[in-house]
Amino acid sequence: MKTIQVSLNSIDKVKNFVNDLNRFNCDFDLVSGRYVIDAKSILGIFSLDLSSPIDLMIHADGDQLEEVLQVLSKYEI
Repeated sequence: MKTIQVSLNSIDKVKNFVNDLNRFNCDFDLVSGRYVIDAKSILGIFSLDLSSPIDLMIHADGDQLEEVLQVLSKYEI
């Protein structure tokens, strides 16, 4: 498991982010304050405060983790 900070400050960015996550067969959680939501849920993401960076917990390891990090680098802060 690895945690990174991501910025999802536009509707198009959220849509592309969810589409990118759905390519992988592992779990992702977004943590904002005391809220933890499934990062593959577009409605869940819109329930968060998107004006500040959000922690993304990636539940993957090894080669899959490296591939996930490469794809998500455009959202990482």
